[in-house]
Amino acid sequence: MFFIPEQFSALIKANVDAHLASTTALTNKAFESVQKMVDLNMSAAKASFAESTVAAKELLSAKDLQEWFLLTAGHVQPNIEKTLTLAYGRHVASIASSAQADFTKAAEAQIAESNRKLTVLIDEMTKNAPAGSENAIALVKSAIGNANAGYEQLAKTTHQVVDALDNHLTTAANQFSQAVEKTTRRATNK
Repeated sequence: MFFIPEQFSALIKANVDAHLASTTALTNKAFESVQKMVDLNMSAAKASFAESTVAAKELLSAKDLQEWFLLTAGHVQPNIEKTLTLAYGRHVASIASSAQADFTKAAEAQIAESNRKLTVLIDEMTKNAPAGSENAIALVKSAIGNANAGYEQLAKTTHQVVDALDNHLTTAANQFSQAVEKTTRRATNK
């Protein structure tokens, strides 16, 4: 028995509904990530303002020009860089990593479901296929298998790139942290 137009319409409607649900979920995740970034930026702005206020008070309380230079060089700037830049960078990386994981998981689930539905559709259509169409059916199944293999390789490569990027960001943040600590110690010891 071959599919009739009503069956195709139902299949297409189910696919559109699934894609709409997936798109809605991804949009909600994107808004959550944007909200996290807004919250992070507000926190960073508040912390920066607080640090600036403390620094201004310390600079205004300096008794002479030498003390003022010591405060400026040895205390204020390294602390702001240490508390804001490193923490901010780590939070941004965390938000981006979380969003990427959510999008990847949703995309993988959607592709798996679409592949399952396509396989069911092909199996149903080929049950009563006319004699001699076996080669055409095998060709279609082979093309679908090759497309799936290509997607799996792309997903694997993407995971490797994301992991490598995460490792490089962590290494850079640690090196930057160590450099800030050394600079702070040198400025304090002078």
